[in-house]
Amino acid sequence: MAEFIPISQAKKMRSGVNVEAVVKSKGESRTVNLKTGGTIDVCDAIIANSDESPENEMKLTLWGDDIKAVNQGDNVRITNGYTNEFKGEVSLTKGKFGQMEVNP
Repeated sequence: MAEFIPISQAKKMRSGVNVEAVVKSKGESRTVNLKTGGTIDVCDAIIANSDESPENEMKLTLWGDDIKAVNQGDNVRITNGYTNEFKGEVSLTKGKFGQMEVNP
């Protein structure tokens, strides 16, 4: 059984991230070009632990079919996800080897 950590701690990690959170908001999806060719839809959501402070919120990047699976207000459980940082903002994604459960 995975041990879930607070978002504030997940922001300091790179891989093997296990987080349980609520989807606070979900943006519009957009289409991006893949390095391998082709395109895929991507969407950013904001997830948060029960604490409303900013350090307990983080961006969750959703790819492809995961976009339709997640809605505002849903509980999500990311197992073995990873983070990356872009323009000073840390975001979480399930990646190729991670898993995401919605309303587990």
